[in-house]
Amino acid sequence: MDIFESTKMAVKTLTANKLRSTLTMLGIIIGNASVITMVGVGQGAQRYASEQFESLGPNVLFIIPGSNESRNRTFDLPKTLTLEDAKAIAAQVPTVSAVAPQLQTQQPVTYSNKRTSSLIVGTTPEFLPVRDFEVARGRFFTDLDVQRNTQVVALGSDVAKNFFGDADPIGQQIRIKNISFQVIGVMESKGAFLGNNQDDAVYIPLSTMSSRITGNTSPYGTEVTFISVNARDEASVNAAEFQLNNLLRLRHKITTEDDFTVRTQKDALEIVGNVTGALTLMLAAIAAISLFVGGIGIMNIMLVSVRERTHEIGLRKAIGASQQDILVQFIIEAVILSAIGGVIGTVIGTSGIMLVSAVTPLKAGVSTTAIAVAVGVSGGIGLFFGVFPARQAAKLDPIVALRSA
Repeated sequence: MDIFESTKMAVKTLTANKLRSTLTMLGIIIGNASVITMVGVGQGAQRYASEQFESLGPNVLFIIPGSNESRNRTFDLPKTLTLEDAKAIAAQVPTVSAVAPQLQTQQPVTYSNKRTSSLIVGTTPEFLPVRDFEVARGRFFTDLDVQRNTQVVALGSDVAKNFFGDADPIGQQIRIKNISFQVIGVMESKGAFLGNNQDDAVYIPLSTMSSRITGNTSPYGTEVTFISVNARDEASVNAAEFQLNNLLRLRHKITTEDDFTVRTQKDALEIVGNVTGALTLMLAAIAAISLFVGGIGIMNIMLVSVRERTHEIGLRKAIGASQQDILVQFIIEAVILSAIGGVIGTVIGTSGIMLVSAVTPLKAGVSTTAIAVAVGVSGGIGLFFGVFPARQAAKLDPIVALRSA
């Protein structure tokens, strides 16, 4: 019997048992759809994170407290970065154009009878050019406000909307940690950064933050959470990183492990890429388990099919069908089930990716590699798990098969 006849007979057999064939394909369908969707979503998350960091600009560097090793060992990081470090960087590093230290904490913010918990950011006027923020209404605080510990505040757009709606907040008084602050500005909407809403934040002078909100928490001076630095141009980033490391090592009198880390945009992108890549691989591996389960389902149903078709197998062998003919037919049936399940799963998975792209900020994309691998694996699973039932059918003795029918 040739392949065409075997395929024709296999199709006829499968269509005669539509419900059983559909249930058999279900595991493969779910497996393919899961793998394709998870890989697409993972790649979308990777692209989203990359775009978030690229939006900072190629010249931005971040200095954070603690070395890479200490950050892996503990969540309680040393309070080693200070405002004085930021001033020294601005004065002594020639490849740096602007420096913006930041001290951050979560605190309750109230206005009238409204209350929320927002991120309080203590910083300096250089925050605007370094982080590419703009003021939509009013003004940002000045160097004079920082020097005088002025109790003024610039609101994130979401905070302003929640408290004041369409009314003008300029000149109004809000309270942070039960301390009164005058609103002098409202920031342009900036959106989320790596899942954190930058519009749900309140900006005050760093000196006011240190003296009135957090207090003096570092033995080395005015503590900062991290320092954002703008290199003069993209070509100066590597030189700036080198000079920053040298200056801070001298200032902190470091002879062994650094108590700070300088990160460039490239470093951040690499870290995010590694994390999201590992998560994508893990999600795909978990989803692939259902492909394996689907293969076992195919084997089980094919074994049942062999039992039910004992008389048919015996009759075909009695009129001249060889073991190879029987083997090929059952293998073709298993491969057809896997292939159709793979195609349906691909359609569902692709639709899932499009839905995710439509309702979330993730720019999930259809991975042709994931589709090819998923469909190829599902076909291979059908072939692999179809061999055993097919061999069982091919080995049936025709006399025994006819008698047991």
